[in-house]
Amino acid sequence: MRILVLAAALAASFPVLADEGMWTFDNFPAATVQSTYGTAITQEWLDHVRLSTIRLTNCTASFVSPEGLILTNHHCVESCLAELSSKDKSLLDQGFATSSPKDERRCSTQIADVLVGTENVTTAVANAVRGQTDKAANDARKKALTELEQACEQASAKAKSRLKCQAVTLYEGGQYFIYKYKRYDDVRLVFAPEAGISAFGGDPDNFQFPRWSLDFSMLRAYENGKPAKTPNHLQVDFNGPQVGELVFVSGHPGSTQRLETTAQLKFERDVSLPSMLLRLAELRGRYIQFGRTAPANEQLVEAQLNGIENTIKVRRKQLDALHDDDMIERKRAAETALRTSAHMTGSDPWTDIETASTRERALYLPYTYIEGANGFNSILFRYARLLVRGADERLKPNTQRLREYTDAALPRIEQQLEARVPVFAEAEVLTLSFSLQRMREWLGPDNPLVKSLLIKDSPESLAIRLVAETKLDDPAVRKQLWEGGKAAVDASHDPMIEFARFVDGDSRAIRTQFDDEVEAPISLASERIAAARFKAYGTQVYPDATFTLRLNYGTVAGWTENGTPVPPVTYLGRAFDRATGASPFKIPDSWMKVKDQLDMRTPFCISTTSDIVGGNSGSPLIDSGGHIVGLMFDGNINSISGNYWFNPANNRAIALHTAIIHEALDKVYNAKALLEEMSRP
Repeated sequence: MRILVLAAALAASFPVLADEGMWTFDNFPAATVQSTYGTAITQEWLDHVRLSTIRLTNCTASFVSPEGLILTNHHCVESCLAELSSKDKSLLDQGFATSSPKDERRCSTQIADVLVGTENVTTAVANAVRGQTDKAANDARKKALTELEQACEQASAKAKSRLKCQAVTLYEGGQYFIYKYKRYDDVRLVFAPEAGISAFGGDPDNFQFPRWSLDFSMLRAYENGKPAKTPNHLQVDFNGPQVGELVFVSGHPGSTQRLETTAQLKFERDVSLPSMLLRLAELRGRYIQFGRTAPANEQLVEAQLNGIENTIKVRRKQLDALHDDDMIERKRAAETALRTSAHMTGSDPWTDIETASTRERALYLPYTYIEGANGFNSILFRYARLLVRGADERLKPNTQRLREYTDAALPRIEQQLEARVPVFAEAEVLTLSFSLQRMREWLGPDNPLVKSLLIKDSPESLAIRLVAETKLDDPAVRKQLWEGGKAAVDASHDPMIEFARFVDGDSRAIRTQFDDEVEAPISLASERIAAARFKAYGTQVYPDATFTLRLNYGTVAGWTENGTPVPPVTYLGRAFDRATGASPFKIPDSWMKVKDQLDMRTPFCISTTSDIVGGNSGSPLIDSGGHIVGLMFDGNINSISGNYWFNPANNRAIALHTAIIHEALDKVYNAKALLEEMSRP
């Protein structure tokens, strides 16, 4: 009887529910799909989809033509639109369209990575940490991962393939992989609709359904100054899917915490989420007030404000989810069952994590504001820190550096430093002064670093002086300092460089303390729990999301909300019915001019049972034939708790129907050349 009860407790938590799972491509449950839906997913299908899917800097995308044309969400290119805008001309508001490839404009900080191979290095990492103490194991693990990345990139350079290699942790340390990417670092903007239609409904409709947001844009990958040749691409079926049809999502879910322990979730609930919400809510108010002072100011902070409002809604609903006592109790019961079955020797890893989480509570605020730089919220400070730390770290052997400054990471840093991204002093002063105020409030005016920074300055006067006097808004200055190395950075009297240099000692000290007292014991304990979980389930369980490529399956389906059925498809006509003429429910003039030519029965958005989270934005929704039938851009309000657990009854993903993409490109924007290109085999 005891064995049966234990098995039931284990089964209650980990075996996957219908349509649940963010599966790696090497472990996709094709047999389950075959038995459940009668659809065969072949290795050839998987390889083609994998090689057609792209990881952007912040989202997912896919190739949709043999000439490097990329389909993704509009909100995934907002930073590029802001970069290419000016105070007087907002591409975010006006949209962007090209008449020929020569007019496509480079997004200087965007990259496009395609996963071309993986290597399981779990044994090598395990050998490196075996028998070590928490701190020694943590250091040895990082060193081993850096060596493996370095060896991978050196081998690819020798083979003249020049891949980007990334160490990936799966199953909370149960597996380690090296992921190998083909990188396109010349990515150009091709098409983006106006914000009025791409974000129709704005924050009130965010994470809601029904929806009418035309959330798509197009980029292009270039190689050697020419459009990239991309034989692996997904053709678009503009007919879209049928209700009840089996569909797949290939993308890069950012992060989930479904395998974390109860102690870790309680830390989220009690400490990090409430603190973050307070900080973001006040910053949102500052942005709104700043935007009201002048139309140009509103444009300056539009993209940032959109991001903050989205984050607040997500974090607030995550906090609600963690106050669900039934789900927390279910998590605790599963842990108890796994503990009982594991028969572990030595310390109890769940207790070790709980002890480390208690220590994390004490370190959270100084780590967040100093090392996490929430006390120095400034683009210019971020440049300064990259330069100051980069100068120091590059003098060390590759394996002894901070992980974000290894040789594998340096090309991306150089791209960011050399990018011609406009920096607006007014917005910089707003964010930097606000963050300094909050750091003083939360760490206290007698905190040694706070006291030394603000002994002669107020947060406002310090921010104004730093922003006014620094030259780091000039990419040529940044490039010169980077190439000059430590000698150039040490000799620099740029005030932002001096500021970053001044705080770096305190910042590194709190980071070391956090790494040794929190990260190290949690990492080692998580690996032990992962080993127990593997012994019980193997890879029948999917790993938590890590912004690495995953595939899931589901169907086009609605749900029932408070007893009322929610249909899974919306139609164009209802968008015009909902329009009020005022933002965020104002339909752009480009649409109003051709209203009589539009088919109001065109499907607009659809809901599916797909298991996605942030990072899946821009993911292609694919039918069993391997055609794109939708474009993922959001989830319903119930999907936010999917960060911690999946509820098949009402967790729904939201996609743009391909029919509305065709209607828009054809009748509103007259982009027939793009439609023709997407039709090529």
